[in-house]
Amino acid sequence: MSFVIRTAALGDIAAFTEIYRESVLNGVASYEIDPPTLDEMEARFAAITEKGYPYIVAVEQTGLILGYAYASAFRTRPAYRWLVEDSVYLAPEARGKGVGKALLAELIRRCTDLGFRQMVAVIGGAHPASIAVHSAAGFEHSGRMTATGFKHGRWLDTVFMQRALGEGAGTEPSGADYPGTMR
Repeated sequence: MSFVIRTAALGDIAAFTEIYRESVLNGVASYEIDPPTLDEMEARFAAITEKGYPYIVAVEQTGLILGYAYASAFRTRPAYRWLVEDSVYLAPEARGKGVGKALLAELIRRCTDLGFRQMVAVIGGAHPASIAVHSAAGFEHSGRMTATGFKHGRWLDTVFMQRALGEGAGTEPSGADYPGTMR
């Protein structure tokens, strides 16, 4: 499958809304029950990108959007400012074809370039494919919470995975109050 990864734009949000809608209705990666509207997805996109976090998209040569990924704050307390949480969502036809792996690798690169030191994955439903792609990208298991969500008639576990970025915890942050452009 041939595709390029680029920075996401507001014009991509309609496709993201449909990809996420399918995931909410049929998957366990998101613990949302009702898919958000286009307006809500646009507001979420703005909230993330206005803070300077990376938001990227995988696009097939025909222009078809295959998936998207973004980083955001794990928690908003100041001491967490060196930690980001990743999110990756794929269209059904893009799953298992390396798109998620490529999106995650590019997201890791961009977050490292911005000066973040750790990335965490919060994997809803303890989904084996998501665990595998994160493991392949150098993430390690850092915890599991059992029966944290109830969706599709069953209890779901949440798996936490973590990966150091750049120097990780090897050195103290220097100079900037926040990595990249986050304020």
